[in-house]
This record gives sequence, C-alpha cells and structure tokens, in this order.
Amino acid sequence: MKRRGVWVALTSLAAGLFTVLASVPASAAVACTVDYVDNNWGGGGFGASLKVTNKGDAWTNWTLTFTLPGNEKVAQGWSADWTQSGQNVTAKSLSWNGALSNGQSTDIGFNGSYTGTYAGKPTSFTVNGVTCNGGTPVNQAPTVSLTSPTAGQTFTAPATVNLAATAADSDGTVSKVDFYNGTTLLGTDTTAPYTYSWTGVAAGSYSLTAKATDNLGATTTSSPVGITVSGTTASTIVVSPTTLVVPRGGTATYAVSLSKAPTANVTVATTKATGGSADLSVQSGASLTFTPSNWNTAQNVTIAAANTTGTGTATFNSAASGWTTGSVTATKADDGGTGNEYITRFTTLYNKLHDPANGYFSPQGVPYHSVETLMVEAPDQGHETTSEAFSYMLWLEAVYGQVTGTWTRFNDAWATMEKYIIPATADQPTNSFYNASKPATYAGEWDDIKQYPSKLDGNVSVGVDPIAGELKTAYGNSDVYGMHWLLDVDNTYGFGRCGDGTTKPAYINTYQRGPEESVFETVPQPSCDTFKFGGPNGYLDLFTGDSSYAKQWKYTNAPDADARAVQAAYWAYTWATAQGKGSQVSATVAKAAKMGDYLRYAMYDKYFKKEGCTSTSCAAGTGKDSSAYLLSWYYAWGGASDSSAGWAWRIGSSHNHSGYQNPLAAWALSNVDALKPKGTTAVADWSTSLTRQLEFYRWLQSTEGAIAGGATNSWQGHYAAPPAGTPTFYGMAYDWQPVYHDPPSNQWFGFQAWSMERVAEYYYASGNATAKALLDKWVAWASANTRVNADGTFQIPSTLRWTGQPDTWNASSPGSNASLHVSIADYTNDVGVAGSYAKVLMYYAAKANNTAAKNLAKSLLDGIWKNNQDAKGVSVPETKADYNRLDDPIYIPAGWSGKMPNGDPINSSSTFISIRSWYKNDPDWPKVQNYLNGTAPAPTFNYHRFWAQADVAIALAEYGRLFP
Repeated sequence: MKRRGVWVALTSLAAGLFTVLASVPASAAVACTVDYVDNNWGGGGFGASLKVTNKGDAWTNWTLTFTLPGNEKVAQGWSADWTQSGQNVTAKSLSWNGALSNGQSTDIGFNGSYTGTYAGKPTSFTVNGVTCNGGTPVNQAPTVSLTSPTAGQTFTAPATVNLAATAADSDGTVSKVDFYNGTTLLGTDTTAPYTYSWTGVAAGSYSLTAKATDNLGATTTSSPVGITVSGTTASTIVVSPTTLVVPRGGTATYAVSLSKAPTANVTVATTKATGGSADLSVQSGASLTFTPSNWNTAQNVTIAAANTTGTGTATFNSAASGWTTGSVTATKADDGGTGNEYITRFTTLYNKLHDPANGYFSPQGVPYHSVETLMVEAPDQGHETTSEAFSYMLWLEAVYGQVTGTWTRFNDAWATMEKYIIPATADQPTNSFYNASKPATYAGEWDDIKQYPSKLDGNVSVGVDPIAGELKTAYGNSDVYGMHWLLDVDNTYGFGRCGDGTTKPAYINTYQRGPEESVFETVPQPSCDTFKFGGPNGYLDLFTGDSSYAKQWKYTNAPDADARAVQAAYWAYTWATAQGKGSQVSATVAKAAKMGDYLRYAMYDKYFKKEGCTSTSCAAGTGKDSSAYLLSWYYAWGGASDSSAGWAWRIGSSHNHSGYQNPLAAWALSNVDALKPKGTTAVADWSTSLTRQLEFYRWLQSTEGAIAGGATNSWQGHYAAPPAGTPTFYGMAYDWQPVYHDPPSNQWFGFQAWSMERVAEYYYASGNATAKALLDKWVAWASANTRVNADGTFQIPSTLRWTGQPDTWNASSPGSNASLHVSIADYTNDVGVAGSYAKVLMYYAAKANNTAAKNLAKSLLDGIWKNNQDAKGVSVPETKADYNRLDDPIYIPAGWSGKMPNGDPINSSSTFISIRSWYKNDPDWPKVQNYLNGTAPAPTFNYHRFWAQADVAIALAEYGRLFP
C-alpha cells in the first residue's frame, strides 16, 4: 500500500472471485505432507496457514484439496488460486510456487468465516489426487491477555504499576510471560498467576503489553493498554476520554477511576457545570463508589443528548471530597432530526479515535501512522507519521465541526500541523540565499540502486523558477509553507531535531535512490544532516556524488497531502458558513490558501525544464513553460545549515501520477474567494490546473473505466528518450507505473478510490459534466467488480494489472483508448480503501441521483460496521507475507561505513533489520522472527492506520449528511 514517495506490499492478498479449477491428474510417486495451523478469532472469523511439502518425485504444479468441517467458508486466500464447492476446498499452485522438488515446501493460507460454533481443522488432505501421509501439526500459539492495569488508568509519579496477565496454551504449556513498556522489556514471570510490579515509574504516557511464550517457542502478544502517570502527588479522579461526542437522541460514555488506592470508600458524583447546554445530561453513573480494592477498575458515566434541533456543549465534572476533579467536555451532534444511524456511528468511531487509551495520538497531539508500532510500509515504523495523516486529521475535524457546530478542533488541528510538520523559519534558515534563476544542480535518477550515489552535474541546464518572487512578495519572506512528508514522532531513530538527538517529533527522510528502492532497501536519514550520525559526510554521500559536502537541511513535500488539507479547508469553510460561523474558521482557511500557493511547486518539472524533454540537453524553462499544471509526486527544498555558506535550492518533480490529482482543490483555489491564494498568478494557475487534471483523467481512462498510471517529463528520471511509439500528454510520455516499480505504483486499487473520490467531490460541488462522464464509466466498472455478501462481508478490487497504452492526447479530439485495458488480479476487504470507495459512490449518487451507487455505498459501510468493529476502531486481519524481506540486504557502496544513532553499523553487510535493531525489542517481533526463521507462517496483524479509521469515520458522517 502506498504511503509517501514509495510503494510497498499490499496489506492483504486475496484470492478474489472464485473460479472453478480442474483437478490435476495424479502422477507416479506422489507423496506429501500438509501442516495446517488454524487461529479462531471468535465472532465468526478464523485464519489458516498451510505448509505443503513434496515427499516424492518433483512437481511442476500441484492441486491441494481438503474438506472444511462444519459450515466453515474460505473468504480470501493467498499464495494459491482458491475455490470452494460446498465444504470441499481446492487450492491450486501459482506460477511461482508450483515447481517443488523432493523435500521442498511452500506456504499458503486463507482467512475464513463460520456461523455458530467453530468446527476446527480438516482431517485429510490430498495433493494431485493422492492422499497425503499426514503432517506434523504446527505448534499452536498461546493466548494471552493483560488484565491489569486497565486502559486509560492514571497513576501518580513515582508510581508502582502492578501488571497482571492470563495466559494459556491449547497444545502445550506456557513457559513464560514477558511484560513490556513499548519495546522495553520490564520483567518476566514463568509461573501463573503471571504478574510483575513496575516500581518508580516516572510521569508520562505508556503502552503496556504482555507476551506469552509456550514450551515450543511460539509467542503471542496481547493488545496494548495505554496508561498515564501524572507528575503530581494529588489524589485525582481519572476520566477517559476527556472529550466526547454525543449523537442527537443518543448516548455516549466515559470511564471513571481513581489515580491511587483510597484508604476508605470514595463516592464520585458527576454533575453538569453551570452554563452547559440543556440538551446534555447525565443518564447513568451520576454516583459511583470506589473501594480500596476496586479503585482502578473503570466505571462508566453515560451522557445523553436530547432529541431536539441544534448542537451544544457542556462540561461534566466527576468529583469527590479530597480528590482533584476529572472533567469531560461533551458536544452534541445534530443529525437534523432524522435519527440518522450513520451520524451516530460517526460519533462512536470519532470517540474511539480520540480516546487516549487507544493510542492514535502522541502526547503532543500528533497522529501516528498507526496505533501499532511494528508496521513496515512507506513509513517503516507505525509511530512515524506522514503529512497524509495530518491531512486526514484536518478532514476528520472538519466533519466534526459539521456535525457539532464546534470549529475549535479544526483550527487546533491546523495549528498542530503547522507546529510539527511545516518547517518553521529556524528549520529552513537559509532560504534568503535562494536564487530563482538557478534553482538547483542536476543529478540523474537511476533504475538500479547500485548506480547511487548520483553525481551532481552542473553542465546540465536548469530552468528558471517563475513563482519564487511572487511568493516572497505575497508573504514577506522566503520560507516555503508546505508539509514535509515524514516525522519520527517518538524519535525512535534518535536523530532528534537537527542532530540534537532528543527532540521529538523529528523530521526524517527515507527514499532517495530511484524507482526500484522499496521500503525494505532504504537507509533512513535526518532531514537536517549535521554529520553527527552516519559516516564522515553524514548520509549525503549515499545519495549524491560531489567533491565535498556541507551540513544542510532538506524537506520533501507530498502534494496529495497538502491538496487534501486544502480540500478539508474547503469543506470546513462551506459547512461553517452554512452554520453562520464562517468567521470562526476564516484565519485557518486563509492558511490553506497560502499552502495552495506554494503547492504550485508540484506543477513544475524537477529542474524547471520545458515540457516534452527527452534529453539532458533539452531546453530549460523560462517561465510557466516548465509547468505541467498537474500535481506531481513531490516538490522539495533545502539549503546550507551555515548562514555564511549562502545557498539554498528548490525542485519540482517530473513524474505525474493519476492518484495524486485533486480537482476539488484546484477548483476551490481558483473559484472560492476565501481560498484564492495571494500569489499574482496563482488563481490563473489553479484554473489551468483544473482543466489539465480533468484532461489527464480522460487521457488515462481505460476501456473498462479504471484510471491508468500517469506521465513523465523525465523518462527513467534522467531525461532519457522514451521508447518509440510511447503516447504523450502535452509532450510528456505515458508511464504505466510512474515513480516507483517495487511493486508497480499503479497496481493498488486504493489509488483509484482516493483519486476518484476527489473527482466525485468536485462533481458534487460543481456539477461539472466532464467529471460526471469520468465517474459514469469508473463507477460502472468498480461496481461490477464489487461483491457484498448477505452477511455484509465484501470483496473490492485490490491488485490491478495493465496492458496496452492510451492514445496520444488530442484535446480537440480525444482518442477512445481502445488498446488500454485493466484486469483485476485479486480482491480485498481493506476497510480504509472501502471507506474511500464508498465516498466515491455516495458523492456521485447524491449528484447524479444514482440509486445503485447509493445502495452499494451503504452496503459497504454497513458491512464494515457489522463485521469489522473492534475496541480501537475498525480493522481486518492482514497477513504480511512481505515481511520476509525484513532481513534482506540493503545496498551500501563498498568501502562506505557509518553508524545509526543507536550504534547499529551501516556497511556493505547491512540489512533492513540490522540498522533498525531496536525493532527486535518490539513485542510483536517474535512473530516476524519465527517467520523469517521458517518455523511459523507469515504473521497476521490487525492494523489501525489513522488514515483508514478517518476515511471510514468521514464516510459514515458524509453518508448521514448526504442521505438523511
């Protein structure tokens, strides 16, 4: 799944719509074993991992058959073609795992469903028609649950935190339980009851887990429990969360406990503070009694909202004599009097996201990429974050303002973004030296990582930056107002801010070495390189070749995130104005307009060369002739750390991906007065961009309706000549996988959903006929390839395959793209993508009055709500077979050596994990290590990505608004 600047393996692999497979005839000397490991999740779901081993003559392909007991059904599978007839299941080898010689094995698996009682494992297996000689059942992992402390519990420093866990093993014994704070091992207990007393705990927020290990080495880690240790000795009433959204005519709850054990019973009374909305009241839990034995067991207070028109806010105080009061601010959401279930669902999910115990935000209020720490996709750790997450936070809070009439949270979200991920003047200190006539020095991009470092070449002509002057005039300085794409929120790497080693969040970067560099091959580096870490030149000489190196700062912007921030600001302005509260968001909306002004850097060729460039000697741009008027993959800027050095640089990107376009943002920046930027040519640029983006979609739309990859003005990243016959768009060459190739950058259906959702919003807001024509075709294709079952489970496209090419673009007479085709390789039940996809359908349906699209959107949202809720939000099990690359080597040039901040050596023997050795302390790491060792199947996780939770929450609220 894509995150910033790279593509990584999909979060789940699915077999897709089942097809009937013919059995393979048995051959001589077929012999086999099948090891089958099941994992019953409860609630009607289970997973199974199978190891198929050849014990006879070599196979060129294989077909495995078995019978599932009870009413078990295969929902989605991986590493084989899966089909099911009745209870009989068939799995057929793929092209890459069919050939197995004697003794060789392959791992496959599936996720399944059942009703009633789980019936267990199959009893017999056949391969190529021959019954296998059994197989040793793989050791079943133990179960473990952290029973103390409880989520949201608060202690007073120096605290004693008593941890307790229950653990069991169905086919053996539990040998030990380890207790962790984050990735730090606190202690171990080898006998039940499993406990550990953590003493002298300082003030702070902590995430605690228990990890059980059985007698054969299998491990399981409990769900994390978040606690807070306060820095005072006062007796405190602990409430969680401290903010609450209550749906009109509905209820919401918050938890109450004590910070420490009392000497006698304590009665906590909850009352509404004077001046609060009359529509909000305590329904239950007004009087709660805590004893010296149950003081840290949470009890609930339920707040009710009247079924009356309007919104409102009230503070509820939970108090007891001699104890510091705990206060909760409750806000009533108004669904317009319709009793809208989708607004109620939004408030439920919103409250989960803002409950500190669930761990979506850092102590600074920064949204993590995911709640889970062991997460390797574009961010290589879950507690990093991206500009993408910030943009979703803004959108979520804009929707909150729409349903509650309260806009402080939207404004606060922008302020948090501005503070932590938009570099301040001190973070980009030498912009005043930037020379718009010489924006940067050329260095080529290369397909092979081994061609790096890439030599700087001052002989290649570079064009003029035509907007720097007007931006400085408009805003009075040379700072760039845009988000950097990646933050190490907890400073896990230890770079700190500009080499100080301690400040968090910290600006970092990863990808630097061409389209084949996946996340598993990256070398993380600080955005401000002071040579304190890495080698003698910091990390710079891994990426660019130069005669000497200077300490410097550098940032990379992800244009789709900044455009999404503008998109969120448009909705905030629209909804606040409709409520008569436009003035409450006007200052923030003006900042969004400013961000849109600088976002124009994404329209330009990397080195400001003219469009249609096919060699390094092509003409340099002299003005707007270097602009594609599209949102490219990035723009970047940097400079010397030393103010006496006197240089700074800026670049755009030559690569344009269909998934990054945002016609709604372009329309708002050029048509909505409150969002029009100050730059003298900005409104005209965004007006042109709106037209160009719609043309781009039309040019890339396949015969079936899906949108193909994109176009580049710099073939292979170094202005090479494209292959003969390559179609062009305003001189740029068609590229089916623009920017990244590992895996191909337009195979993920999520890009289709993200991008077409913006087209649908633009159509909904403007009624534009071109947007409607694009959607008519796309929605028909996507809908025809979506399956929603009677129980609410669903399958949507996941991996796409592309053949053919579009016609060369002719604006006056567009071609039919008869040779450009898409097919679907597999399917998924990814909740985040489904949420975004539902929004495409609902905005389109609301404007086009399309009942089928509306109903499909509803079915997807209902299915998620019915089947995929959990304590933290919504999720599905994800089997991470791509984690087999975590011990793969990374390329370091021979003779180069250095160290990461924690001392991990960087040299030609380094691997992904060897320069991130701290990962081995993560409670989830043993699951990965066993997989790497070949002793366990690919690990399965239920991830809670912030963007995915927000996409579903926003979709729920918007469905409620659009279809009351």
